[in-house]
Amino acid sequence: MAEIGVSAIGGHIGGHRVRTMTDPSYPQARREDITEQIHAHLVSDPYRWLENPDSEETRQWLAAQDALYAAQAAAAPGRQTLASRIGELLGAGEAGVPAWRGSRRFFTRRDGGQEHAVLYTAAPGEGERVLIDPMVIDASGTTTLDAWQPDKEGRLLAYQLSQGGSEESELRVLNVATGEDVEGPIDRCRYTTVAWLPGGKSFYYTRRLAPDAVAAGEEQFHRRVYLHRVGSPADSDVLVFGEGKDKTNYYMLSVSDDGRWLTVAAAAGTAPRNDLWLADITGSGESAPELTAVQEGTDAQTYCQVGNDGRLYIFTDRDSPRGRLVVTDPAQPGYADWRDLIGADPEAVLTGYAILDGAELDRPVLLATWMRHAISEVSVHDLATGARLGAVPLPGLGTVTGLSDRPEGGHEAWIGYTDHRTPPMVLRYDARDSSVHTWERAPGSVAVPDVVARQVSYESADGTTVRMLIIAAGEEGAGEEGAGEGSAGGSGAGPAARSPRPAILYGYGGFGISMTPAYSAAILAWTQAGGVYAIAGLRGGCEEGEDWHRAGMRDRKQRVFDDFHAAAEKLLADGWTSRAQLAISGGSNGGLLVGAAITQRPDLYAAAVCSAPLLDMIRYERFGLGQTWNDEYGTAADPAEIGWLLSYSPYHHVSEGTAYPAVLFTVFDGDSRVDPLHARKMCAALQHATSAPFAQRPILLRRESDVGHGARAVSRSVSLSAETLAFAGLHAGLRL
Repeated sequence: MAEIGVSAIGGHIGGHRVRTMTDPSYPQARREDITEQIHAHLVSDPYRWLENPDSEETRQWLAAQDALYAAQAAAAPGRQTLASRIGELLGAGEAGVPAWRGSRRFFTRRDGGQEHAVLYTAAPGEGERVLIDPMVIDASGTTTLDAWQPDKEGRLLAYQLSQGGSEESELRVLNVATGEDVEGPIDRCRYTTVAWLPGGKSFYYTRRLAPDAVAAGEEQFHRRVYLHRVGSPADSDVLVFGEGKDKTNYYMLSVSDDGRWLTVAAAAGTAPRNDLWLADITGSGESAPELTAVQEGTDAQTYCQVGNDGRLYIFTDRDSPRGRLVVTDPAQPGYADWRDLIGADPEAVLTGYAILDGAELDRPVLLATWMRHAISEVSVHDLATGARLGAVPLPGLGTVTGLSDRPEGGHEAWIGYTDHRTPPMVLRYDARDSSVHTWERAPGSVAVPDVVARQVSYESADGTTVRMLIIAAGEEGAGEEGAGEGSAGGSGAGPAARSPRPAILYGYGGFGISMTPAYSAAILAWTQAGGVYAIAGLRGGCEEGEDWHRAGMRDRKQRVFDDFHAAAEKLLADGWTSRAQLAISGGSNGGLLVGAAITQRPDLYAAAVCSAPLLDMIRYERFGLGQTWNDEYGTAADPAEIGWLLSYSPYHHVSEGTAYPAVLFTVFDGDSRVDPLHARKMCAALQHATSAPFAQRPILLRRESDVGHGARAVSRSVSLSAETLAFAGLHAGLRL
């Protein structure tokens, strides 16, 4: 990032002033007179000292915030009731889609009473057997299983663990027969993919360079692709790829089932484009693959695999923002030789595929998964021509969470499924007779509340049609446009007859991540208590394809916030809720959304839950993984792009004397993606600025240790959900 100078206009670094009119209920936080000249902009940063979590001043301020939150949380009605109900609903557990290696399968399952999902294996004649149980490894529950990959024969398993929410995965290799580790740990393997070669003697993987080999502050970057031979020291691994490439590159690797073809995909951070190479390693050798470009320097996302029939299958959004599947000869992988197998659908997004080509079939087929306005579908196609043959019926209007087949070929596919009333389960499809049945349900038995999910459409500020899922109990949701799972139809209450209820509006709107139906104990507990829960499919996501994503990124980010405000207005107009009863919620990029919502439209929302948020968009690249997101948001180092960021950066739009909603920030000390400093600074700024009485609309900070941005133990999730819902319920008027 370019150097940023200190302006002589408007102050200095190191001075401070204390606002005497701050509500005495809040801990005092000094305001530094920091104003910087950044390109053509003067940018103030009065709480920069809160970026340092280790200073005594920050520690004292945090201790005071902890005490303030603890007192408020203890007094919030319904917290224990919510915790109990959420715990009951999470007792359903979950079932994961199996990965097959011959007749052996690997799969995860979480029983109702377990803190983490457990990885199992099973094969004919031996039954199920636990391979990795995070609670056995660490009874405190702070160790997570981040990823796993069996070798091609199912004899060895590469797996990754991290502690305390850090996501700093260490890679190990386990002997499946004995359950014992045979290698590891290998450090610096965060976000590593493992691509085994046949025989289980070696694999390709990615690893960051050692900290002393990179510039200070860049320790999270500089990945390289290596060939590792099992049993050899990691420091002797052969460097295969990555030298001289972008420091923020992430790599995805795969090796064809016959061991002949290596594919390497490289994307700079989270940019929605990647380069892709293919190598015939039987000719060039494993240690020095001669990579041929499938795609390089192209603004598209493209991935490929070589099938058992020898064709190269290429999954791409090039010239097709909703996705398509093309085929070619792997010896001629260039764009000019691509041929459509599954073409684009004008309204649905292609999300995945599986190949069923067992010798027992009359003809090989391909299953394709789609997302039509956020709802999943599965179609069946002739593998040779791509002609559509039919569809796989799903249990409801929900989400396909995974799709697997047998790598060596077969007639079966396994489909992960969930919706708002169905815990994660697995279906099995048999291509011999096109039958589908339940393979495995979530193991727990729970009484799921009678809720209805429905999808409505509304117009955003620029006239764009946006869709939103609304979940409510029984009669309240039935009988209108797009009635969803659990609906018996019939005539329901219209807007004129509907009584406004406390509601939570949730959104994300970024990075091409789609908001689709899923089982949520927190949503069910909220709706069972009488609330309404709405999830908006904002631009910036991928509900309508890559164009939908790009319509809400970079200089177009304000459209995301406009979509969110319009969703709130739709809920009000249709009588679902009122301004005094409307809370909003979001995390990570969704925390940025919430921050923008309360600074742009403080009048529209009664309460806000802002979790692990990005809020200082001028300095976000300096912390955590921020540099990997600048293609999504823009960079303050660019004279034009800093203008985009400043136009909405929540921290820089806090205005003194404004009656802000009640706000709860939730942060996690182990978060290595989004630094908690964002919430600290914003919390101090809002506590200083708000004119709303503390007793009615408090600004609070909840922080948690030994967890991070991602996976956590179930009990920790229960506590977090119960406390955030209790806060929203208190300030939106839900009787708990």
